[in-house]
Amino acid sequence: MALRREPTARQLRLAVELRRLRDAAGLATREAAALLGVSSAQISQIEMGLAGVSEKRLRRLAGHYSCTDQALIDALVAMATDRTRGWWEEYRGLLPTPFLDLAELEHHARFVRDVQFLYIPGPLQTEHYARSIYSDNIPELPDDELELRVRHRMQRKVILDGDEPTPYEAIIHEAALRIRVGDRATLRAQLADLLERSEAEHTTVRVIPFDLEGFGGSWTPVMLAGGAVPRLDTAVRDAPHTAAFLDSEAQLSVLRTLLRKLKTASLDPTRSRDFIHRLCKEV
Repeated sequence: MALRREPTARQLRLAVELRRLRDAAGLATREAAALLGVSSAQISQIEMGLAGVSEKRLRRLAGHYSCTDQALIDALVAMATDRTRGWWEEYRGLLPTPFLDLAELEHHARFVRDVQFLYIPGPLQTEHYARSIYSDNIPELPDDELELRVRHRMQRKVILDGDEPTPYEAIIHEAALRIRVGDRATLRAQLADLLERSEAEHTTVRVIPFDLEGFGGSWTPVMLAGGAVPRLDTAVRDAPHTAAFLDSEAQLSVLRTLLRKLKTASLDPTRSRDFIHRLCKEV
């Protein structure tokens, strides 16, 4: 089987988790290879995401690594055997790979929690709002690439509008609600759309107002995508131009704590809708 030239973030995450299991078992690459009856090079290729691994081999490895977490093993098997070619594949070779990886991550997520301080979160953006953001890109984007990025961002809404919408929670600072991305009409339409979407059963919007006392804030935009098991959660630093994926337990622990604090600091959903409604009248 030919080696992958560019593993996806999901394939790399599987590789990382298999390497973590081997490290936890205290086995060297050559020892794992001997247990499986393959070469050390094959184990290295699997652990770099350059080669896939069958369900049978994955379960054998988990047994050799003394992993007893059946839910984790089943989740890893699902990742290893997944052959999904989602809508994002039409952009391969046209947009930077992180755009595709972000869409794939959202597709598989059990839940998504988004925190933004300067922009409306990507899945909640209107087309004009997103186009205004990408139009300010430095260096300027060619017209065809700008339109590709806008179209890709609009298709990410499938996690909210699809047949099985993903539970989605956004915590948005008042600054993001007031900054006039584009013109007044663009912002007004964006706020009205945000207000409407906040009424959906699967979508929760919370606002952190300027006048909230006792909030220093981290000012770190971040998204947390829920994995099949908590260990497989992934944090993403989402920006107009790229996305950085974080998955170490230490990083995830810090970001989960941050999200809890921000949720406590924000207005509840009802007060947040009232806040956005009032702001719509001011714009």
